[in-house]
Amino acid sequence: MSDLFSCIRLSRRSGVFGLVAAACGLAACEPEDGNAEATLPYDNEYPEIRYARSAPEGRLGRLAEAVESRAAERAFDGGRGYLDAVLDALAIDPSSQVLVFSRTSLQTRNIGPETPRAIYFDDESYVAWIPGAPTIEIASYDPALGPVFYTLLQDRTGEPALERELGACLRCHDTYGLSGGGVPRFLLGSGYTGAEGELVSHEAWILTSQATPLRSRWGGWYVTGRHGDARHLGNIVVERAEDLQDLEALRVGNVDELGGLFDTSSYLRPTSDIVALMVLEHQIEVQNLISRLRFESAGRSPGEAAGPVDRHVEALVRAMLTVDAIGIPAPIEGGSGFAESFQARGPFDSSGRSLRELDLDTRLLRYPMSYLIYSDAFAALPDRARRAVYARIREILMAVPGEDTFTTLTREDRVAVAEILRETLPAVFVN
Repeated sequence: MSDLFSCIRLSRRSGVFGLVAAACGLAACEPEDGNAEATLPYDNEYPEIRYARSAPEGRLGRLAEAVESRAAERAFDGGRGYLDAVLDALAIDPSSQVLVFSRTSLQTRNIGPETPRAIYFDDESYVAWIPGAPTIEIASYDPALGPVFYTLLQDRTGEPALERELGACLRCHDTYGLSGGGVPRFLLGSGYTGAEGELVSHEAWILTSQATPLRSRWGGWYVTGRHGDARHLGNIVVERAEDLQDLEALRVGNVDELGGLFDTSSYLRPTSDIVALMVLEHQIEVQNLISRLRFESAGRSPGEAAGPVDRHVEALVRAMLTVDAIGIPAPIEGGSGFAESFQARGPFDSSGRSLRELDLDTRLLRYPMSYLIYSDAFAALPDRARRAVYARIREILMAVPGEDTFTTLTREDRVAVAEILRETLPAVFVN
C-alpha cells in the first residue's frame, strides 16, 4: 500500500467539488447546501441498494478502511500533488491518460486548452487531475453501489482525506438528474469548445457511445495517435461561432504528441491516446448499463414481473457484444503504450486468446464480447439478473447468423467468443 493510502481517511461530505466527469460530463453543476443524504431518492426507490447509507466495498473503500494516522509528505509531489501516489495505489497505468479541455467540470476555472483535465483509468476506477486545481477527482464502480464519487484535497499541510461525494456530483451523474427514477452513472461527451474551454454551442453537446460515428466524437478533447483519413472532433478549438460553418477546415488529426498545441511538461504523458478514448467509451457504456440493471433488479421477488429487467438485460447484452458499435473507417494506432498494457492483462484461453485483444483495423475488439464480463461489477449483479444475461449470451452465441437480429456477429465471431468464455468463464454455460 502506498504512503498516501496508508494514511487516508474516508468521510462523507456534501456540497463540495465532485467528479464531473470521470469521463467529461455535462455543463458545470452548482454545489448545493444541506444534507445530500436526506434528498437522494435512491434509498427510497431502491432501498435494497442503500446507496447513500452504505460504505463502499470496492477498491477505494477497502483502501480507505485500512488507513493509519501518519504523515503523507512522501506521497505529495510539488508539481502534481497526490496524483502519482493515487495512481500507484490504484495500480492505474499512466498510459491510459486522456485529456479533456472543455469546462464540463465543477473545477471550471482551472480547465482550458492550455490546462486540460487529465483522466487516468482502469477497469474500475477513474482519476481526474488538473494542474493547479484544489482537488483530485476520483470515481469508481463499487460492486455493491454502482458508480461512486470522491475528492481528495491537494493540501500537503493536513491529513489527506478521501471524501465521498453525495451532493453536487450526483446532480449530473444521474440518469434523471436526481428527479427520481434515475441511477448513478458515468458520463462522456463531445461538443464544440472555445478558446477558454467554454462550450460554443450547448445544443451541439452530445453524450457519446460505441454507436457514435467517429466524426462526431471527442469535441473538447485532445486526441493523439494515427487513424488515416478518419475524422473526429478532437483537438479543435473554436475561436468564433462562425468557424463552425466550415468544420472540415478545423479538423486536426494524426497527432503523435501534444507539445505543439500546449505545454505538456506538467503531465505524465504528452498524449491523449485515441485507443484509450475508444476503450473508455465502450467501458462507460457497459458500466452504466450494469448499474441500471443492478438497481432495477435489486430486491425483485422471483414471481415479480420481469419486463423492465428483461429490457435492461437486452440493452446490456447488446452493448457487451458490441453489436451497435460503429466500425472503424481506417486502421488506428495509439502510440502511448496503452494498447499493449491493456491487452496484456488477460485472462487468456489455452490458445492465447483474450477478450482484451484489440482489432483496431475495422473495430475496437478482436472478439466482440466485453472484457467487463469478468469484472467485479458484473459478478455482483443479483443472481437472477446475471443468469438472465448469461442465458441471453448463450442463446446468441449458439444461434446461426441470419436467424437473429445480431447481423454484425459472424459465425466465426460467435464460435471464438464461446470458446474463450468456456475456458475463462465457464459459468456462462451453466444453466
